[in-house]
Amino acid sequence: MLSIRAVPNRTYPIEDRARRRPRTPTPTPTRAARRGALCVLALLLAAALPARAGAFGLDDVAKRAQELAASTFEPRARVPDWLLGLSYDQWRDIRYRPDESLWRDRKSNFEVQFFHPGLFYDRPVRISVVDAKGVRPVEFSPSLFDYGKNKFSSQVPQDLGFAGFRIHYPIKTPKYRDEVIVFLGASYFRALGKNEVFGLSARGLAVDTAESSGEEFPDFREFWLVVPSPGAKEMEIYALLDSPSVAGAYRFVVRPGAETDVDVEMRLFLRREVKKLGIAPLTSMFFHGENDLRDIVDFRPEVHDSDGLLMQTGTGEWIWRPLDNPRALHVSSFQTEHPKGFGLIQRDRDFASYQDLEARSELRPSAWVEPKGDWGKGRVELIEIPTKSDIHDNIVAFWVPADAPKPGTPATFAYSMSWYGDDPKRPPGGRVVGTRRDYGTFEGAHRFVVDFDGGKLAKLPADTVVRGVVSIAGGDESAELLEQQVVKNPVTGGWRLTFQVRPRQKGPVDVRAFLDAGGEALTETWSNVILP
Repeated sequence: MLSIRAVPNRTYPIEDRARRRPRTPTPTPTRAARRGALCVLALLLAAALPARAGAFGLDDVAKRAQELAASTFEPRARVPDWLLGLSYDQWRDIRYRPDESLWRDRKSNFEVQFFHPGLFYDRPVRISVVDAKGVRPVEFSPSLFDYGKNKFSSQVPQDLGFAGFRIHYPIKTPKYRDEVIVFLGASYFRALGKNEVFGLSARGLAVDTAESSGEEFPDFREFWLVVPSPGAKEMEIYALLDSPSVAGAYRFVVRPGAETDVDVEMRLFLRREVKKLGIAPLTSMFFHGENDLRDIVDFRPEVHDSDGLLMQTGTGEWIWRPLDNPRALHVSSFQTEHPKGFGLIQRDRDFASYQDLEARSELRPSAWVEPKGDWGKGRVELIEIPTKSDIHDNIVAFWVPADAPKPGTPATFAYSMSWYGDDPKRPPGGRVVGTRRDYGTFEGAHRFVVDFDGGKLAKLPADTVVRGVVSIAGGDESAELLEQQVVKNPVTGGWRLTFQVRPRQKGPVDVRAFLDAGGEALTETWSNVILP
């Protein structure tokens, strides 16, 4: 089921070794000597293993979160006001010194660098390192940073603290550690794979997003970085989240690569009830694209970090919803049970679609969320916010559980996130590669031109009878389907579905379509909405 909400607030129901040398005879060792040798071996093995064994874990953070939730919320101290008055260029000119990177002097694939507070980042976070010796804080010092052209380094407090951090790992060449994931600002984090540039972001939690009461932004107020073992290909991070309504404990396991994967486990403790709790939120930007009906003066044909919401429902159906920059706040809810995944996707990978040599939008990553365990009933909610500029993130998507967690009852969720460029397995069959629209040839109508490709489509001869299955929520009372046709695209090898719809009601009209041949669905389901 899918429900659409636009301002004003109305709802329309519609249907994710050892190397051995030759031995010479030696005396038989005594039992004590053997015990001593075993102890030495155990110590060596312990030093080579990751440090989390028994030293620190999610239970420790969860205990802190539960204690926070049982007390009155206290905001973290802000940094000096003069740092918040920095310009963007001034703040960017403050750079962490690479030779001070955490673990640079160890035989580790991972390094950590830190961000300086200021500008938008008004509250420092506490950061600690966890190793076999225990937990110890990472101390801030202005000497860790190069202040560039700025002249205020001597004014920076010695105990200011960090705004966040980034992790580096060699995903392109063994000789260079690339930036792969960043934790910076509120509960935001973002990652990328081998051949991408940073784009959309994720958050630890969304609270009351697009509600009339106003949105609450929880913060990660403290982090613990587990020292990776030599040669490790994954890194473990713990985080403590806090806000007026909820406290939470998080565990992240980051595995960088051609596709960077992040496993997330979270435990939430509510101080009070919230109207809407968004799990695994993703935040992106869509300014304009091929499906616009508005004229925007811009040398770039398209401007977006993501161009669609992709979902796999509990029944296995794949659904694609092209993103839009609406004239008014627009909320869509896709009801399902036992979701298999959802994500914000940058599907168009052609530079010609963007023509932007600086942003390189065709290299922005997609992010896919796959639940671990059964998330039960709920909905994937997509929020599209009007924007007049590409500097604003105006797209949000997350899971809203039908049974919302209650104060006094801990809630646990786990999921994996994949940050990648393109993946033909999502979905495994035919997919939408383009959505275009105009006002058609009938008065009051909307014409949609939807291009499909992938899967079996390219191998089908042009004379194959391919059917476009178009459905309108509410049937004939909602809108009338005026015409439709499906033709093979001789240029791309894919297939094009064209149809026209004339609304018969004043509210939003939801339309869905897919391609079928001989009773077999060939593609994912395209979903869109006609707004008043």
